[in-house]
Amino acid sequence: MEKKNNDFIVLGLALFAMFFGAGNLLFPPALGLAAGKSWIICGIGFFITAIGMPLLGIIAGAKAGGSVDDIGNKVGKLFSKVFASIIILAIGPLLAIPRTGATTYEMGIKPIFPNVSVVLVSAVFFALTLYFVIKPSKMIDKIAKILTPALILMILLIIGKGIISPLGTPTVAMEGNAISKGFTDGYQTMDALASLVFGIVILNSIKDKGYTNVKDQVSITIKAGIVAALGLAVVYGGLIYLGASSSGLFPADIPMAQLLMSITDNLLGSFGKVALGIVVTLACLTTSIGLTATVGNFFSNLTNGKLSYSMVVIITTLFSGIFACIGVDSIVAIAVPLLVTVYPVAIVLIIMASVDELMPPASYPGAVLGSFLISLNDGLGILNIKLGLLNTLASKMPFSGLGFGWILPALIGGTISTFILKSRYTDTAKKVC
Repeated sequence: MEKKNNDFIVLGLALFAMFFGAGNLLFPPALGLAAGKSWIICGIGFFITAIGMPLLGIIAGAKAGGSVDDIGNKVGKLFSKVFASIIILAIGPLLAIPRTGATTYEMGIKPIFPNVSVVLVSAVFFALTLYFVIKPSKMIDKIAKILTPALILMILLIIGKGIISPLGTPTVAMEGNAISKGFTDGYQTMDALASLVFGIVILNSIKDKGYTNVKDQVSITIKAGIVAALGLAVVYGGLIYLGASSSGLFPADIPMAQLLMSITDNLLGSFGKVALGIVVTLACLTTSIGLTATVGNFFSNLTNGKLSYSMVVIITTLFSGIFACIGVDSIVAIAVPLLVTVYPVAIVLIIMASVDELMPPASYPGAVLGSFLISLNDGLGILNIKLGLLNTLASKMPFSGLGFGWILPALIGGTISTFILKSRYTDTAKKVC
């Protein structure tokens, strides 16, 4: 029993560090600054997508079998491969992994060493990433026992100082719907997407520790997810408050990176740059490690070992190191349309898979299709691309103005496909039996 307790705590700390990366540092203070007196309501919305959905994603993955493929297969095998590949590329070498390197340079290293080359920082950062991921069986323990304690200590130092000696008090309340703003800002952390693929990394680590019983594996994974979620709640709440308490000091349009650096500098003085540099570097490194290992596992399994894990992680770190040199703002700008399109589909799958025993198998395809049609329209809308009738239909959906227009189509689509595809799924189940 004591071993199980120690294992799920170690895994939970590692999972917290894997989730807590570049976006997790940048977006909460900016949200608090924009929210002002509405920071608690805004924070609730942010908690739903940045904590609640990742936790449900870990639970859904554990119950389904550990991988995003297992969840996607509930819709169909072709969908599973396409959807999983899009997610892996989004949270991997195309967006999230390069963002960790770019953020490390801009916020962690450059303020302390202004003349250092971005190429040099990127090369060192991804060399460290490769060192930790090249032997995946030891990766989780290295993160939990070496990197996470230092990361948590420095974050709590900054937040604690901001609570004990706040820079100011929250000013005017946010105009518009505060909970919706927090909800959609939570997309940018990419953690709900990451949760769909982190599950297999955690599950493999559990197996390496000698747990062969599926029930034990699921139980430990869920407990580790809860530990990570509690840690994220404390940190996010503190960072949002730091932003809100400084809402009277900084302009609303201050860049996110500049805001966090200014807050830390005001709280800790000359030590602020060093403290923030340590936090940013550790946060980004742990996330880069987790994501790179996930990419390696996925494509190695997808190709049945034709692409080895080692080869994939080497290619991923090389590509990410080059892409990281374009800068954080450019990477974030690329991410928004893709996230707005993919996130609602991921949320629908996560919610349904986490209560799979209550869901008719035939409901999955319709629910996913319904949510995707609206989210695709929203994603294209960010690029100023209008799809005529679909755009008109999407604008008529309840909650569309809040960014939740996909909810009703998902419900309707799931209901329709339950009846249309019921016989097909029933026949398949009989053949399996």
